[in-house]
Amino acid sequence: MLLAEDDRAIRHALQRALSLEGYQVIAVADGVEALAQAHKSPPDVLLLDVMMPGIDGLQVCRVLRAEGDRTPILMLTALVETADRIAGLDAGADDYVVKPFDVEEVFARLRALLRRTSPDNGQPAGQPKEQPQVPDRQIEAAGLRMDVQARRAWRGERELELTRTEFELLELLVRNVGIVLDHSTIYDRIWGYDFGPGSKNLAVYVGYLRRKLDEPTAPALIHTVRGVGYVLRED
Repeated sequence: MLLAEDDRAIRHALQRALSLEGYQVIAVADGVEALAQAHKSPPDVLLLDVMMPGIDGLQVCRVLRAEGDRTPILMLTALVETADRIAGLDAGADDYVVKPFDVEEVFARLRALLRRTSPDNGQPAGQPKEQPQVPDRQIEAAGLRMDVQARRAWRGERELELTRTEFELLELLVRNVGIVLDHSTIYDRIWGYDFGPGSKNLAVYVGYLRRKLDEPTAPALIHTVRGVGYVLRED
């Protein structure tokens, strides 16, 4: 794991906590070092602070994604506005944690990211592996078409540019078209952990996905069922 955080106290505390949790951590103090280390020895996951001197976390994320690097990235941010979180997702980040954070939340989000990218689906060593289910390559619903293996999606003829998390959220909705999925179910299926009623993480991702899906002359596809969750349907 590569950790980039310019605050010395936070960096050392996180490095120690992550090491005790079993991670092998390389910690650096700025974006320049982060890029150099990522190019020298590609990590399994990156934990990037947004606000760093010189090259910030968003710029690091953009550079790596422009190079085709799909390593999962978890952002640390003190910026709480939705627009700031969207900027991180738009840069190519997979998830974020807002400061001040509980270290257990950082662990949970890292585990979820690694489960989604691990060939063993994050299963502990020594345990029998379940036979993987091979998903349908092509799925369609409500004017949407997805190629699951190629991780591409279209609305009509327009291809959608989606992050890993956005793609998985849309796939979940498409496979359950017309079914209202509650918040807990979505959190469990996408992140592997329910962050509780106070979390805005899901709402941010749904909002950003809507922005990519919606068209001025076409019906909305993702609908909010207040107090319950979300449903994909074409009204």
